[in-house]
This record gives sequence, C-alpha cells and structure tokens, in this order.
Amino acid sequence: MSGKQKNDNFYSEGLKFSCLRCSSCCRHESGYVFLSIKDCTLLQSLLNIDHKTFINKYCRWVESNQGYNELSLKEKKNYDCIFWEDEDGGRCSVYDYRPLQCRAFPFWSYILESASSWELASKDCPGMNNGKIHSPIDIINWLIKRENEPIITDKGGV
Repeated sequence: MSGKQKNDNFYSEGLKFSCLRCSSCCRHESGYVFLSIKDCTLLQSLLNIDHKTFINKYCRWVESNQGYNELSLKEKKNYDCIFWEDEDGGRCSVYDYRPLQCRAFPFWSYILESASSWELASKDCPGMNNGKIHSPIDIINWLIKRENEPIITDKGGV
C-alpha cells in the first residue's frame, strides 16, 4: 500500500457505500479519469479501435504535480465524461468496461487519507455513508489495484 496512505484506521470498521447511479461523479464538474494500460486495452477492445486512434479521440494529457503528464479521458464541453450518454435518462456507454478509477470510487487514496477527507467527498456523493458496508480489506484491495495498475504517463511508460 502506498506511503501516502495515512492508515489512521478511521475505516477499521469498514465504510458504507452503495452507488445510487446519480451520475454526479460522471457529470457537470471538471475532473480527470486517469487511465492505466489495462483500462486503455479494455476500452480499445470494446470500441474496436487501435491505441493511437483511442488516445487521439478519447484522451488528453494532464500535467501532474511531479512534472510529467498523465493520461486522462476527455470531457465534453459541459464537463460530462466523454462516455456519458444522455439518452434514456442518462448512462455510461462503457459501464462494463469503465476505468479502474471509476470502478474504485470512492475508495481513492486521497479520499481515504482521513475521516475528514471522506466526509468532505461524501457531500457530493449521496451513496457515501449509505448502503453496503465495505470491509477494510475490500477498501485496501482497491488501493492495491491502483498500485498494480498505474496511470499511464509520458515519462517513459507507466
């Protein structure tokens, strides 16, 4: 597990979260959906396109705090995810192939740094602090998945 993780045990009893499919994490605010090689491979397969076409059509490079760029999905002009469709009440057009970052929400390292970080994030997500209890092991497994599927960068690989 990352050294960034404080592990103050605020989630030692687990955390409640059930996605309510409100789509607030997918729409209306600017943000980044960072991609791993596995994410790109799955999406390219679904869309039946090559890597270069996928990057040019659906991705952008975002400057990181570490002085290199990281690969992220593009957004529409209204800040919806590039894969959000408004038809039939709205949905993710790649839901079964969505990136790890999307699948792992809200179990992201910066949200899990402290109870106050969790509470702050929960103000924008009605599914947080509600529904299914996720065990500390499940939560840590999401963090490990991110470490095992690092974000693509322009610094020579991942």
